[in-house]
Amino acid sequence: MRRNLVPRLHVVALSARLPGWAEAACAEYLKRMPRGYEVSWINTKSAKLDSALKGKGRIVALDERGKDMTTKQFASLLAAPTAFVIGGPDGLEESVKKDASLLLRLSALTLPHALAQVVLLEQIYRAATMRTGHPYHRA
Repeated sequence: MRRNLVPRLHVVALSARLPGWAEAACAEYLKRMPRGYEVSWINTKSAKLDSALKGKGRIVALDERGKDMTTKQFASLLAAPTAFVIGGPDGLEESVKKDASLLLRLSALTLPHALAQVVLLEQIYRAATMRTGHPYHRA
C-alpha cells in the first residue's frame, strides 16, 4: 500500500494552459515517479509566484543563462526539498532569479514553454530512477 507523502519536489510554472500533448506527457511522468518521489506540479500567475514558492524549499530557477548539469549532477538536487521554477514566454523576473539558490539551464537550445516543462519532469523522473536503482537511465 502506497503512503501519501507530502511532496518534497515542486515544479512551479508561470503559464497559461498547456497544449494537450504537453499536459499528457507531464502527467505521465508524474504518475511514473518512484516511491518516495512525490512531485507537485503547480501552474500559477506571476503575481502569485511568491505564495506558490513559500515553504517549498530551495529555489532552482530555469534560465537560458543558467548552469549546465549532467544527469548525475541534476540527480543530487533531488536530495533536498526543491522548487523548480519555469518562467513564461519572457522568462523569469530578475528578482526571482536573484532569490534562487541556483540558475539551471535545460539546454543550449531555446525550448518552448510547454516542452521545457516536459523535459524538466522527464529529468526529475530520470534522476529519481537513478537514485532508486531503477534501470530507466542507462548511461
